[in-house]
Amino acid sequence: MKIHSFSGFYFRLLLIAFPQFVFSQSVGFTIQDVKFESQGITLAGSILEPEKPLAAVVIVHGSDPVKREMEFAKRLAKEGIAVLTYDKRGVGESGGVYVGPSVGTNNIDTANLNLLAQDANAAVKTFGTYLKDKKTPVGLVGFSQAGWIIPMAASKNPQIEFMVLFSGPTITTLEQLRFQFYTNGNNNFWENHTEADALEHTKNDPDKYQFTATDPKTSLNTLSIPGLWLFGEKDIQIPVKLCMEQLNTLKAQGKPFEYTLFSKLGHNTSSGNDTAPVDIAVQWIKHKASIKKFKLSK
Repeated sequence: MKIHSFSGFYFRLLLIAFPQFVFSQSVGFTIQDVKFESQGITLAGSILEPEKPLAAVVIVHGSDPVKREMEFAKRLAKEGIAVLTYDKRGVGESGGVYVGPSVGTNNIDTANLNLLAQDANAAVKTFGTYLKDKKTPVGLVGFSQAGWIIPMAASKNPQIEFMVLFSGPTITTLEQLRFQFYTNGNNNFWENHTEADALEHTKNDPDKYQFTATDPKTSLNTLSIPGLWLFGEKDIQIPVKLCMEQLNTLKAQGKPFEYTLFSKLGHNTSSGNDTAPVDIAVQWIKHKASIKKFKLSK
């Protein structure tokens, strides 16, 4: 067992009391490594908890074989947000099998997305047992592919009280693939194509793969929790304008959904030199949490 920055006497106490966890102390928050079960396998992650968290979030991965998102988690924890981040199924210290194009499998098949949503809900359940203040609002924050996973998870879990999605699609999985094949990784795509071109191909191109599409709106239609989407206008992975149109339709139906568009950004809205998307997400989470706590105090 590895211990970071505690006295020798406290080492021994922790080894006796918490033999399966790793603790560390960082500026303003603690870091505690945990393991939890989901659908027959063990997932490994870390909990970052400020002394008095304003809110708590579980981080949901994008499509890549990603380990726990520690740098992003620390960024949130420094703002007073507790975080549980874990190695994706089949990656790092987590058990199970990673599914994705890099290993020749379909990671947006409905069965796999549902499995990843169950992993996220298992993380939420585990997180709740570690938070000191059980009234701390808990939400999901995720990237890209999480746009399908988070609504699935939230629609089945009343513990989830808000969601933040960085470049998360609101279109079906097959529509997203049609758009991605059309842009073909060309970073200059939007210099030579119009929104009308993109919409035409996204709606009507023949599918290169045959599988049942997942439509996130099926879950979003059942949700009444606040949601925030952060989009980059130059995205070549998802058709952002179409996603915003669909969010506008949901908003018109009374859904508490919001979005922000960044004109100079692409698909990567959660890291890089431009901190505005994460800054906005942090302030939004704090605001929603303060409203929740105000209602509880009345």
